Amino acid sequence: MTEGAWDDDRGYDDAVRRARRATRVGWMAISGTVTALGCAAVVVAGVCLAVAVGCMYVVVSMNR
Repeated sequence: MTEGAWDDDRGYDDAVRRARRATRVGWMAISGTVTALGCAAVVVAGVCLAVAVGCMYVVVSMNR
């Protein structure tokens, strides 16, 4: 076969390979971001709960 023959699919195969790699990297970035945001939400909820319990403790102890 000569270079650039009509049935040469190397360019297409390379493009498909790069597209799949880009898709995989994109989904990894999305899942990492969602995981980080989920962890941050859990931490914020925990801090808010701790503050609420602390405030209730102060209010209850002031009425004694």
